[in-house]
Amino acid sequence: MPNRIAYLPLNTYPETPPDPAILSAVGFAASLNCGVQVAMFAVDVPKTASPVGGFLINVEGMANAIEDRSKAECERLQALINGAARPDIDVVTTTHKVVLGAALDAATIEARTYDLALLPWSADTISAQDMAQALVFGAGVPVVLVPPSVQVAAVDHIAIAWDGSRVAARALCDALPLLAAGGRVSVVTVQDDKALGASRIAQTLVSALERRGFAAKAVDIRLDGRTIAVALQEAALSEGAQLLAMGGFGHSRLRDFILGGATKGAFSDLRLPVLLSH
Repeated sequence: MPNRIAYLPLNTYPETPPDPAILSAVGFAASLNCGVQVAMFAVDVPKTASPVGGFLINVEGMANAIEDRSKAECERLQALINGAARPDIDVVTTTHKVVLGAALDAATIEARTYDLALLPWSADTISAQDMAQALVFGAGVPVVLVPPSVQVAAVDHIAIAWDGSRVAARALCDALPLLAAGGRVSVVTVQDDKALGASRIAQTLVSALERRGFAAKAVDIRLDGRTIAVALQEAALSEGAQLLAMGGFGHSRLRDFILGGATKGAFSDLRLPVLLSH
């Protein structure tokens, strides 16, 4: 039996994340030595006739068509995942039929019973972004955004975006159990951003990690005109990390990362799995 189980929710309405991202998320669970609980949500559309412009629209027929497509997508996804899953990975798939608009709440509640959530990420898929927002702020478990085409044998090197805050500490504690035995930690601080820059906080954490038996290294970077998300990803990849952990530097900043706002497009080019804690 796996020591950890990752929760992977898939909403099929109005759109499903791209297949490559879904398969990458399942494969990344194997890299973390996690079992996977895949929850697929089929939509249940309320059927009420609506007179519009003197004509009676066949709402029931439209609703049935949407439900049929959603159900068929769940069946397709189940075949896709089971066909691609490695035989040594414990993968369980379930399908829930939920009323229109209820999938995010249902996934948030169910995620709380697992160790972490893995979310197939697509910057072009609104439903994927909505699921990320719902789980990051509501589930209470670490959420890992997984981009397509990730192939990692094991997570033996993680990067932590460190500003010494409570949310950064939460991200660190969530990420360390995912690190393979004998793995390394890069502690990344951004020196020219007031949210991350602070004197010697990286070295202080490095010393604490080394006392606990981790191989750790302080990595100081500058934004140089880049967004924080881009700078952190580039630093993590440059150091050879397979996972970037970040606490979001506060509620509003993390919401910006997911929804856009001041940092619109920050994850439009997600290059490695990113663990978000809140």
